[in-house]
Amino acid sequence: MTNKSHAVFLEIRAHLQTRIIGQQRLVDRLLIALLADGHLLVEGAPGLAKTTAIKELADVIEGDFHRLQFTPDLLPGDLTGSDVYRPETGDFVFQKGPLFHNLVLADEINRAPAKVQSALLEAMGERQITVGSTTYPLPRPFLVMATQNPIEQEGTYPLPEAQLDRFLMHVFIDYPDAQAEHRILELARSQAESTYSSQKKTSISLSKSDVENAQQEVLAMHMAEPVQEYLVQLVLASRNPAAYSEELARWISYGGSPRATIALDRCARAHAWLNDRDYVSPEDVQAMAFDVLRHRILISYEAEADGITPDAVIKELIKLVPVS
Repeated sequence: MTNKSHAVFLEIRAHLQTRIIGQQRLVDRLLIALLADGHLLVEGAPGLAKTTAIKELADVIEGDFHRLQFTPDLLPGDLTGSDVYRPETGDFVFQKGPLFHNLVLADEINRAPAKVQSALLEAMGERQITVGSTTYPLPRPFLVMATQNPIEQEGTYPLPEAQLDRFLMHVFIDYPDAQAEHRILELARSQAESTYSSQKKTSISLSKSDVENAQQEVLAMHMAEPVQEYLVQLVLASRNPAAYSEELARWISYGGSPRATIALDRCARAHAWLNDRDYVSPEDVQAMAFDVLRHRILISYEAEADGITPDAVIKELIKLVPVS
């Protein structure tokens, strides 16, 4: 591929990898979420560049960015906005909330109660917000990247299944290796030695039209019928595991919804496009299956007691479902 949109995305990918050291998976998944017009839930320990990743993407994309720190005392109106009374006119005027931005970081989303988390449902699912009797469209592109800390559980509220299903992917990130750790130190030193005014801004810029063109190209990616059949059967196997294995049937309580099938299709296409191919392969489907399905497959209490994780279940699904 040599078109402009693809070339710009590859430039941005290379740039982000120089700024987000040791987290190539996070960089790729963030770009795939943008290409697939979806949202990202990132889980990892503190200090792994979750916040930095989306801030760096915001620096090179045409659009605005807002960070939301989720806390237990947050209210739904703090996200969506609300009608404000103007005494000089005697009218109520809608004041837009932080969700009316192109890129939104929902930091530590599980620290807010369910009523606040549910305020995101309409925004993430339908790209609009309804306040009272009026519906307001959100800007495009619109991407929510939410983070949660797996270490601290005190004072947190687990995300309900309906909320989790709105996320295109649930990505786990881990500590960088020793080589990456050295590069992180070098980058931190160079940033500390430079003043803000002397730091050189990147010349790479991703326009809204580039994003829209890239999203259309992703949708137009060629997917052969056998690959599509394999993708569908992979999700269906999570709903009917007894057809493949008694062990799987004991492990899975609920399988992926049709939204999981759509998400896996979009992500597999974006993965192939980002890796410079003009067709989708079974390997693309398998590469994205874990991030797309791990928050959509509910494992049984028996599986949890045996130490079985959603990733282990997905690995077994990939092993048992034949490639067409």
